[in-house]
Amino acid sequence: MSRAKRSLDWGFPRWRAYGSSQEAVNVRMCDRHGCDEPGNCPAPKAPNSRDRWYFCQKHAAEYNSKWDYFEGLDKAETQERARAEQAENAGYAEAAHYGWAGSGDGSRSADEMRALDVLGLQTDADFTAVKKAYRARAKEVHPDVKPGDAEAAKQFQLIQTSYEVLRAAEERREWRG
Repeated sequence: MSRAKRSLDWGFPRWRAYGSSQEAVNVRMCDRHGCDEPGNCPAPKAPNSRDRWYFCQKHAAEYNSKWDYFEGLDKAETQERARAEQAENAGYAEAAHYGWAGSGDGSRSADEMRALDVLGLQTDADFTAVKKAYRARAKEVHPDVKPGDAEAAKQFQLIQTSYEVLRAAEERREWRG
């Protein structure tokens, strides 16, 4: 009496490793002439077209480096599309606070890190140190102290912008609690 062999895919846990099946897998090749790599990176053939090229990673990077998203649009359409995408992506800008910012513990955004660098502070500086550094640096290059000095005025604007970035971040942290 011969018994049918039971599949190894039954029950939990699976008795066979994932990906060890014997079925054939369709692999799409790169659409670049002469390339034998798998083409797993889709790229649009034309703006606003559903047709896609499928390139390997190397050729997709080459193709995308020359891609102009606004090709064929006049200036007004370009501005409208850029404005619409900026509005759609506003949530991502708000979430930028949670991304890694290079050095530090990851609790500050890249803009905050640049602002701290302008003020000459360490990454773990608290807001009282920010205020103190801002006042000291602003007194050095204030337009009333150095009238007519364009470089000092530019430096003062940079210091002021840095302080505003850090103040807004501090307010967000206090608001979140």
